[in-house]
Amino acid sequence: MTHLAITILSMGRWVSDIDRVWIATGFIFLSVVAAAPHQAPISAQFTLDALVDIAPFLFSAIAIAAYAKATGADGLMARAFQGRLSIMILLAAVFGGLSPFCSCGVIPLIAALLSMGIPVPAVMAFWLASPLMDPSKFVLATGMLGLDFAVALTLAAVGLGLIGGFATRLVMAHGGFANPLREGIGNGGCGGNVMRTEKPVNWSFWVEAERRQAFSKEMISTSLFLLKWLTLAFLLESLLIAYMPAESVAEVLGPDSTWAIPIATLIGVPAYLNPFAALPLIKSLIDMGVLPGAGFAFLVAGAVTSLPAAIAVFALVKRPMFLWYIGLALTGALLSGLLYQVFSG
Repeated sequence: MTHLAITILSMGRWVSDIDRVWIATGFIFLSVVAAAPHQAPISAQFTLDALVDIAPFLFSAIAIAAYAKATGADGLMARAFQGRLSIMILLAAVFGGLSPFCSCGVIPLIAALLSMGIPVPAVMAFWLASPLMDPSKFVLATGMLGLDFAVALTLAAVGLGLIGGFATRLVMAHGGFANPLREGIGNGGCGGNVMRTEKPVNWSFWVEAERRQAFSKEMISTSLFLLKWLTLAFLLESLLIAYMPAESVAEVLGPDSTWAIPIATLIGVPAYLNPFAALPLIKSLIDMGVLPGAGFAFLVAGAVTSLPAAIAVFALVKRPMFLWYIGLALTGALLSGLLYQVFSG
């Protein structure tokens, strides 16, 4: 075998050992460096800042998942939820509407819930409701857009969670979404029905070497899993902000457009804005004459299906479930916008 062939084979093995997500991230960044050198440091700084900002959420959720696995509490939690799916969906939607998580911050917690074997319909209810509303966002929305808007957004959060949870349950009960989770996420099977073998619970897991090893392994593997996907997501988000700024939305949504609400829903899908940026933008859009329902739909769609969140969801579930999640979010945002327009008009 020639030296060149040996070199090519060695490179092939080296590339195969590198995760495809990291390869894609590196390729995209190098493309930015080549095509838009001025944007590369901006995107790099944006990605780093975003990862630092979300680090507390990541660490908390990862630690919860690792602790539950090491102590054996994950089996107890999963078993406690069996047979109570309707109540779980209801509570998950309500709790999601009150929890202080954005669409990106909720991903680590979702990964932890799935790893514990919590049924997918209940997780979906929390997943859809959580990014839309929290106590601080309620106060901010009330101050900027009025109490009616804040209450409507809260009802939209809980309603979207309930619809998503029960719709997912119905589809799965009829054989849909068999094994919806990607390999290594949760228990597999129909939303956690295939239970893991439970171990005796030991809350002081650190006294046993095997449990300490399980904790460390879970912390490392989950950290690397979320880090690679969120790095790619935030890099793409930085490019989205640079080349499709949120302010341009006002130009697309004319006040006389009969398709304003559907267009706002579609535009809102990738256009992630945190609550402190989204609410002032919605207020300015409405002040400029954009239909209130269009602004409402844009806010709902952007909160639930931001680009980073969608990429992270894609990493957790298989394609059919991912498309179902996007479809639920789009439908919920569109219906929310239409209903808000009817009742606010």
